[in-house]
Amino acid sequence: MLWVPKWFAKKAILDSPLEAAMAFPHLQQPSFLLASLKADSINKPFPQRCQDLVKVIEDFPAKELHTIFPWLVENIFGSLDGVLLGWNLRCLQGRVSPVEYSIAMEFLDPGGPMMKLVYKLQAEDYKFDFPVSYLPGPVKASIQECVLPDSPLYHNKVQFTPAGGLGLNLALNPFEYYIFFFALSLITQKPLPVSLHVRTSDCAYFILVDRYLSWFLPTEGSVPPPLSSSPGGASPSPPPRTPAMPFASYGLHHTSLLKRHISHQTSVNADPASHEIWRSETLLQVFVEMWLHHYSLEMYQKMQSPHAKESFTPTEEHVLVVRLLLKHLHAFANSLKPEQASPSAHSHATSPLEEFKRAAVPRFVQQKLYLFLQHCFGHWPLDASFRAVLEMWLSYLQPWRYAPDKQPPGSDSQPRCVSEKWAPFVQENLLMYTKLFVGFLNRALRTDLVSPKHALMVFRVAKVFAQPNLAEMIQKGEQLFLEPELVIPHRQHRLFTAPTFTGSFLSPWPPAVTDASFKVKSHVYSLEGQDCKYTPMFGPEARTLVLRLAQLITQAKHTAKSISDQCVESPAGYSFLSWLGFGPTDTNGSYPANDLDEMGQDSVRKTDEYLEKALEYLRQIFRLSDAQLRQFTLALGTTQDENGKKQLPDCIVGEDGLILTPLGRYQIINGLRRFEIEYQGDPELQPIRSYEIASLVRALFRLSSAINHRFAGQMVALCSRDDFLGSFCRYHLTEPGVASRHLLSPVGQTQVAGHARGPRLSLRFLGSYRTLLSLLLAFFVASLFCIGPLPCALLLALGYILYASAMTLLTERGKLHQP
Repeated sequence: MLWVPKWFAKKAILDSPLEAAMAFPHLQQPSFLLASLKADSINKPFPQRCQDLVKVIEDFPAKELHTIFPWLVENIFGSLDGVLLGWNLRCLQGRVSPVEYSIAMEFLDPGGPMMKLVYKLQAEDYKFDFPVSYLPGPVKASIQECVLPDSPLYHNKVQFTPAGGLGLNLALNPFEYYIFFFALSLITQKPLPVSLHVRTSDCAYFILVDRYLSWFLPTEGSVPPPLSSSPGGASPSPPPRTPAMPFASYGLHHTSLLKRHISHQTSVNADPASHEIWRSETLLQVFVEMWLHHYSLEMYQKMQSPHAKESFTPTEEHVLVVRLLLKHLHAFANSLKPEQASPSAHSHATSPLEEFKRAAVPRFVQQKLYLFLQHCFGHWPLDASFRAVLEMWLSYLQPWRYAPDKQPPGSDSQPRCVSEKWAPFVQENLLMYTKLFVGFLNRALRTDLVSPKHALMVFRVAKVFAQPNLAEMIQKGEQLFLEPELVIPHRQHRLFTAPTFTGSFLSPWPPAVTDASFKVKSHVYSLEGQDCKYTPMFGPEARTLVLRLAQLITQAKHTAKSISDQCVESPAGYSFLSWLGFGPTDTNGSYPANDLDEMGQDSVRKTDEYLEKALEYLRQIFRLSDAQLRQFTLALGTTQDENGKKQLPDCIVGEDGLILTPLGRYQIINGLRRFEIEYQGDPELQPIRSYEIASLVRALFRLSSAINHRFAGQMVALCSRDDFLGSFCRYHLTEPGVASRHLLSPVGQTQVAGHARGPRLSLRFLGSYRTLLSLLLAFFVASLFCIGPLPCALLLALGYILYASAMTLLTERGKLHQP
């Protein structure tokens, strides 16, 4: 049944050049149609343009449509250089622009007008040039070096220009051209501005990716939906093209598995999947190539240099779309029929779609995803945005979550046990579990675990790896890899070996390897190279990292509790009074700032809960003893000195003073310990605070300095008197606490004589917002009792004189009782 739009109607009057062209489609030149569409894209509103495009696709033959197809694709998805934005599908949301969103989604739907245009052109075997310069880095470099990439997506498609290899293009069929642009629009378009808060999962692009995956990689049903406008079936694969320059290939060109399958069919009514599977394979290969193939093994090894420049930086939006792809691929691969899921059931009777399900993840995704994750773990900023990468990784590690025969949910206290049938997947993806886990440990040791967002990430990873039976399966896989081997053939050069994991589904499936140890070794060597240095997840090096993480978790819990206690001791009312000037002001600061200060007690509770559970999960995974964990807790008990203050960060005494150890640096970064810093300069010269008016503070400083300079002798004389007036002046004019100062070094806190300062007047308190607000509040309350400004000022002055007199008497009495 054809897709029929609901949002356009017939018109009797031809009011535009485009309608005139549609009235006589066979009499118009293709250039006129393209010019009309370009003009309408500027002058007409979006709904009207889509309505006209539907009419054009319906009325015009493929001969005219193929000239507008490249322009239309670019007009929708934007230009490859990112200059043209297109329909901006990455920001188009239904709740913000419901009309435009609905029209765009209908037009680009897998069964909509745009795909109908693709199939219309596909039936005529048209080809479109796609520039190689916009392909991912490793693919572009390989083609420019005249080496055929290992992916069959590029076979027989590279076209060389006569000018010595410059301006390389791929000759793509309409479906490939459309999917190439669709996938690359996620990469080539400029990142969304930070100020624009867009939920990726609500955007048209994200939802279209989900629809295309569900349509072309179905988890239910035997074949993708049949084509509606291609009665002869899918157009055959293009014949091999003879390039102008010789290629060195990764492997020999094999007979198509699809052709072998068709040759064995005895019935005239062959399985229609044999005619449709090419679209599913093309879609998956394009998505994987455009989204994941930005790093090769050689490129990743070069990136380990601190001076290396990143050629491609993924965004959080990019990672979220890749996670959607991985989740659907797990559901797609695990939708195999029970009798066909086992390798022993592999036979010629298996349909191409079932073969494709079995081959999708290991042959297309695994290697490129591993290098992509390796790069993200090593180069992503140490902030909360890493959560997107983390969840993508954890989604790939848990295919059982997306299997149709999922276990019934158990109780919250008893997590589900990972079935033994997933052991082959764990072993064939060993590095995904082990090496990336060690990489996460190194990241976690450098983050602020007091932050609830970072604590949540540690909790998520620990919870996933603590699933019953998973750690045992990983350990079994490591044992298989570390088993002594008699002979492991060296990997030959890639030019002489057939692709094993990245080859086409259409190439022959390699013979099943029965030796589990050899399978694990092959997996590791294919991803890391023959000379890789493997660090076991359950070895001594990784265990040391786990113990360090457990220690930091314990310290972070202690710090969070200290912050919580401090918040309890400082109620909200006290903070308000302190801001108004009726409480003590801490000029030297308190705990370093983190998001706990902004999120309050609830975040402190969440942080403690996440860290407590993460510590318990780590204990289960690595079988840590209670004595080891108690040792960390007891060590924290010694961090209080005789004055009840926190100890210094871990450091050693060198010739020039204290030198931080690596542990001390971790303690400072995570806010676990700090050096006690006290301001010992002139209080009048302290930096202007955020609660002070800068211009007013400077003016008051100049005024008080002039008064102190002009009346210095009189102030000294008044403060030297032994009567009440002398005590009153000393209370206001003498700087408190100048009798003693401390050395700046935390080693040997020896007191030294302070710099003698004479009596002086300080007016800086009048420059703070809280003082001015207090005065305004006093005048406002006085006005309620019909007291004018001048009487109110006199009352305030009288009240302060009484208060200052009482404080003077108490101060003098205190001095008399001092020894």
